[in-house]
Amino acid sequence: MEKIELKIDGMHCDGCAKRLENALKKKENIKSVEVSFEEKKAVIEFDKIKKEEIENYIEEIGFKSLGE
Repeated sequence: MEKIELKIDGMHCDGCAKRLENALKKKENIKSVEVSFEEKKAVIEFDKIKKEEIENYIEEIGFKSLGE
């Protein structure tokens, strides 16, 4: 199991953070997600998936990963 902390761009409210968190939790191989609107970040635990794939998911949902 791996864990990353990504900076997220494009969130405008707590609702955005919750939407991103819920969408990522539905993805296969993502084990846990905590998204903070105030800190503009997502902490993600995952297995058998690449960081780039997670960043692509984030963009599909409508936000942008600014990396670790």
